[in-house]
Amino acid sequence: MPKITMIPPRKRTGTTTEEAPKFRVAAYCRVSTDMDEQLTSYEAQIAHYSEYISRHPGWVLAGIYADGGISGTNTKKREEFKRMIEDCMDGRIDMVITKSISRFARNTLDCLKYIRQLKAKNIAVFFEKENIFTFDGKGELLITIMSSLAQEESRSISENVLWGKRKQMADGKVSFDYKHFLGLDKDEETGKLVINPEQARIVRLIYRLFLEGLTPHSIAKELTQRGIKTPT
Repeated sequence: MPKITMIPPRKRTGTTTEEAPKFRVAAYCRVSTDMDEQLTSYEAQIAHYSEYISRHPGWVLAGIYADGGISGTNTKKREEFKRMIEDCMDGRIDMVITKSISRFARNTLDCLKYIRQLKAKNIAVFFEKENIFTFDGKGELLITIMSSLAQEESRSISENVLWGKRKQMADGKVSFDYKHFLGLDKDEETGKLVINPEQARIVRLIYRLFLEGLTPHSIAKELTQRGIKTPT
């Protein structure tokens, strides 16, 4: 019978099992105004995308970028949006997801500009509502059409709001925060502006002090010394 020699296995040294790198996904959220119901939507979007990204085992949350209380059709005032684009350019994000094209941009030129800028860095954008992925063949055509519609919708809403405000003013119905305003009150029956005689005297005093050369700070100091309270 041949002699069998047992050779024990040797432990490998210097080797590790590395996991595949996670796909870094960021979400962009935006609401158009700072009204309470819109802020609730804003918070809901943050919660939704945090949970949405965590459901994908190959994804890792690269950040939630959220602009609240901002309207308009350009990106100039959207600081979080600009910060997200900078992080994409710095190689910290692999994909961006957002609710819809109108959340991403309501200006067609801005929308296409940033999509192409991200695509050049091999970064995709997914629009959940429209189910559009920017790396799809027809993605840019669909985005051009949809963003144009969103831009026109925003312009139409803006014009309607402006017309409504002008009509209210023409009818003498002006809406503003009366509690923070001196000299005028709102008539509860007619909704029109009425002069508050006591506060009107204070307004005339403020103008007189200004015409005498006092600065706003000096005027405020003078009013305080006279015991005149602010509107609130």
